[in-house]
Amino acid sequence: MTDVAESLVPTPHGDARAHVARPPGDPRGLMMLGHGAGGGVTAHDLQLATAVALGAGLVVALVEQPYRVAGRRAPAPPAQVDAAWRTVAEHVHSGELADLPLITGGRSFGGRVACRTSADVGAVGVLCLAFPLHPPGRPEKTRLPELTAVTVPTLVIQGERDPFGVPDSATLPDGHTLVVVSGDHSLKKDAPAIRAAIASWLGMVLTPSPGTSS
Repeated sequence: MTDVAESLVPTPHGDARAHVARPPGDPRGLMMLGHGAGGGVTAHDLQLATAVALGAGLVVALVEQPYRVAGRRAPAPPAQVDAAWRTVAEHVHSGELADLPLITGGRSFGGRVACRTSADVGAVGVLCLAFPLHPPGRPEKTRLPELTAVTVPTLVIQGERDPFGVPDSATLPDGHTLVVVSGDHSLKKDAPAIRAAIASWLGMVLTPSPGTSS
């Protein structure tokens, strides 16, 4: 079993908690993932992503927002969760890990936070697990602009029956990859497809372009 180091990270809106797991050998990247609005870092899809990333040689930091550390289920306002996320990213992506490429992402609400802050934290890629495109039954309340504003490679993995909606690939900019799998918003049904999609995408993001020095 991989050892996980837990630490509290002071932020402007209370302590966040980072669960950091390291791969064997020298890491080739850092992945930082956030939880769903009322959930935690033990969610099935977050654990799948963690296992794939560790296998690909990445350090993985699973981050609990301050409102969850404090025992609340209702999310804090976007400005607060985004500020906390930026603070944790600065804390984790430092020291011996400072020069590693940083990939951010998360499950549902956590993916929204990662999208909104991707440029601020210098992410080279964003992983969205069950991005909540709109509230159930309210397609007019779209959050698509948060997703399309990301300017680095982005992987969106969505259940085909997700009541929060499934993005239309035609509405996504270049560099965004949509993978639709069996199941709903929980992403609990098709683990092999989810693993394969993440592994393939990580290989692309972490492979230097031709003519780029490594």
